[in-house]
Amino acid sequence: MTALPMRHHPVRVLLLFIAAVVVTAVVGSLFSVSAGDDYLALQRPSWAPPAWLFGPVWTVLYGLIAVSGWLAWRNGATRGELTLFGANLVLNALWTPLFFGLGWFGVAFAEIVVLWLTIVALVVVFSWRSKVASALLVPYLAWVSFAGALNISIAMLN
Repeated sequence: MTALPMRHHPVRVLLLFIAAVVVTAVVGSLFSVSAGDDYLALQRPSWAPPAWLFGPVWTVLYGLIAVSGWLAWRNGATRGELTLFGANLVLNALWTPLFFGLGWFGVAFAEIVVLWLTIVALVVVFSWRSKVASALLVPYLAWVSFAGALNISIAMLN
C-alpha cells in the first residue's frame, strides 16, 4: 500500500491526530462518569492502583499515542497502517463501556487482548516508519498489559 499524500500541513494533521485521541477519550469518559466509585466497589487484587491514577496515566498515554500516529504519518505510513491506528483507537474506546458501562468483565478482557494485539502490530509497523513513533507506543503497550492483568483479576474476583 502506498503512503498517504503529504499535501496537508503537518500542524493541521497533528491536530487531527490529537482530535482523534480526544474523541477516543471522550467516548470512554461518557461511560466512566462513575468509574471511580464503581472501581472502588469491586473486589480488586492487592496490587491494583488507586482510582485517581488512571486519569493522569491515560492523559499522558493519549498524548504519546497522538504524537506516535502523527510521526508515523510524517514518515510515510500507509493507509493500511493508519487504518490499524484508527482501529486501535476504536478498540481503546470500546473497553470502558464493556467493563464499566455493561459490567462485562470477561468480554472486556477478550477485547483488551485484541486491543493489545493491535498495539503490538502498531509498534512493529510504526518502527518501519519511525523508531520514535514506535517507541512512543511502548508505554501504552505496558499499561494495557497491566490493565489486562488487572481486568482478568477483577473478572475472577467478582
